[in-house]
Parts: sequence; structure tokens; C-alpha cells
Amino acid sequence: MDSWLSIEVLDGVFAAGAWQRAHGDRLTEAALTNGAEQWAWHVHHWGVTLEIEFSSEDRRDRFRRLPAVIAALDAVPDPERGLLVYPGRGGGSGARVPRRPRPLPMAGAGALPTPHEEVSLRLG
Repeated sequence: MDSWLSIEVLDGVFAAGAWQRAHGDRLTEAALTNGAEQWAWHVHHWGVTLEIEFSSEDRRDRFRRLPAVIAALDAVPDPERGLLVYPGRGGGSGARVPRRPRPLPMAGAGALPTPHEEVSLRLG
């Protein structure tokens, strides 16, 4: 059974392409020396995606725990919101045509305005 790992890096304080140039060779070398069967880089307008295929989940998980991999992932342009790591194929395998927007469900409509109450005070 083949087991894929996807690493998506979004642009942040610097471009994800610069991160790929700085860390891509080390990630690829680490993947190959730890049993990767194939890999592919995908460049997007929002960042980059690395997809790596391993022959087993054990090899995939071992690669993910390597110090070189952890160091590369710690150095992404936006470490808080700009990194997605997950099993399976990722952003590079999607459709080339953007999806058409769907109508919003009625349950997602805005809240009704709160009623305004007039309060008057009488003194004396």
C-alpha cells in the first residue's frame, strides 16, 4: 500500500518559493534516504506543495519525525497559519479550474437586529 504525505507551505513574511529553494534539496534527500518512492513539487500563486510517496505509513511517519524535516517546517514563512502537513495527496492534485461559488444556505444568514427599547425616567 502506498502512503502519501503532503506539505503545503503558504507565502508569509517571505515567499514560499524562497523557502523551497532553501530547504527543498534537504527535504528531498531526507525523503529518498528514508524510502520515498516518488515526489513532486507544485508551485502555486499562494505558495508551494511537496507531495511524497512512501511504500508504507511507517516510513512516512519516520520521515516526518526526522530532525531535518522538523527544522525545515519550523522555518516556513508563516509558522502560525502557513503550514499544512497531512497524509494523502494535496493541493497539487486538485482541479485546474476553480470551483463555481455555491449559494449560501439560509441558516448562514445574518442575525436579526436586536429590538430597540426606549427608556424614560421621570423624576419627582
